[in-house]
Amino acid sequence: MSGIKITWLGHGTFQMTTAQGTNILIDPWLTGNPKCPIQVEQVEKVDLLLVTHGHGDHVADAATIAKRDGSTVIAISELLTWLEQQGVDENNARHMNIGGSTTFKDVTVSLTRAHHTSAVVTDDGQIIYTGEPVGFVLRIQDGPTLYFAGDTDVFGDMTLIRALYHPDLALLPIGDNFTMGTKGAALATEFLGVKKVIPMHYGTFPLLTGTPQGLRDDLKEFEVNGVDVIEMTPGETLTFE
Repeated sequence: MSGIKITWLGHGTFQMTTAQGTNILIDPWLTGNPKCPIQVEQVEKVDLLLVTHGHGDHVADAATIAKRDGSTVIAISELLTWLEQQGVDENNARHMNIGGSTTFKDVTVSLTRAHHTSAVVTDDGQIIYTGEPVGFVLRIQDGPTLYFAGDTDVFGDMTLIRALYHPDLALLPIGDNFTMGTKGAALATEFLGVKKVIPMHYGTFPLLTGTPQGLRDDLKEFEVNGVDVIEMTPGETLTFE
């Protein structure tokens, strides 16, 4: 068996299913996400839940889904401590930090750096620090290796991600304003050495101006050739070997 099915649920939220049937959800923001085509209640049982950082458009539904499904949750330790305070079972929490790896069934997850911020803003305006933002590398048994960048700017150490993990596919933000735009994503593609890129974190709001065609244009400008920019529609599912 090989391959993984990837469904984009809008913005930075993705659902994935491995060939062995492990259901993964990354950065679950469904409630209030104007691009998400389904409700929380429609999400299939989640085995493994990954959260890159504490901003509401990435963590909003994490505790709700994890408590409902008994999901194993992976995040940087400070963020996971906060999620435990929201009711996530500590027995299902895998506290990690940048550079570490852990294996869940047929998926090995490694934490990478991301250049961003991470905090939860409470209803009364209090800001709670939730550790460093991260990206994830997912190595699928008998399948591809994925790099999920999370919210980030391009950074030179993406070359280390290439050297350490040799990702086959990168999921990169392109929206600009809160993350890198298309020029940064084009350079990130070169640093990572990937030939397949799924753009994300764009088009949700007017501020997020990057487009997949803009990424294609900037790849051409940087003379990064042979890259397949895979433009997905929210709710669409594709299979990658």
